[in-house]
Amino acid sequence: MASTIDQVKDVLIRSYSFSDRESVRAISLATAMTGKPSSDFFDGNDILADALTGYFTDHEPVSCFVAVVGGKVVGYIIGSLDTRQMDLCFLRKLLFPLAWKVIVSGSLFRWKNLRFLSQVVRAAFTGRLWAPDFAKEYPATLHINLLSDVRGSGVGGMLMKRFLDYLKVHHVAGVRMATMSVMAGRFFEREGFQLLYRSRRPYFRHIIGYDVPLLIYGQRFSYVNG
Repeated sequence: MASTIDQVKDVLIRSYSFSDRESVRAISLATAMTGKPSSDFFDGNDILADALTGYFTDHEPVSCFVAVVGGKVVGYIIGSLDTRQMDLCFLRKLLFPLAWKVIVSGSLFRWKNLRFLSQVVRAAFTGRLWAPDFAKEYPATLHINLLSDVRGSGVGGMLMKRFLDYLKVHHVAGVRMATMSVMAGRFFEREGFQLLYRSRRPYFRHIIGYDVPLLIYGQRFSYVNG
């Protein structure tokens, strides 16, 4: 899709439908490692796609939107109006099936996955796995991802506008998201988000040789009564 950026005027931003599920999962895998493919650090596409997108597409699809160019989904924004309810749903309905899938598939014992998980454990033991809870002031969350050939084309801004308008219709107080990409952070800042938290994580150190940044951004909304 080399001409996608030239066709941005023809992009369609629409609500997610179940027929978009595989496209959303594929894009999540193609961009999982700070914009690079998940295959660089994890062996098990179905499991990782479940972890990254399963709640949003299967339990809160109304809060998901896709960007379509030439009939192809080229990006998405998936989110939740209430992250505390989202976390509760994940614990009650998704965690055990996901853990079971990891066990029966043998994914836990694959060398690539063990190396990645060792970095996650390292982060936990050094106090770098968790982040502050911003749910009270920023109850909503979002994840936005684009195929590489439409980044910088304006599609991300169109998706963001659609999602923020959706939050405002529901009178949500604020929204936050996390990224491990400085470039993505600049995009969020242009879209009116403020940096709430900065840290570093060792998740991909065994691949790229350094700790990646963890940046949490948020945006608050105000409403006029009546």
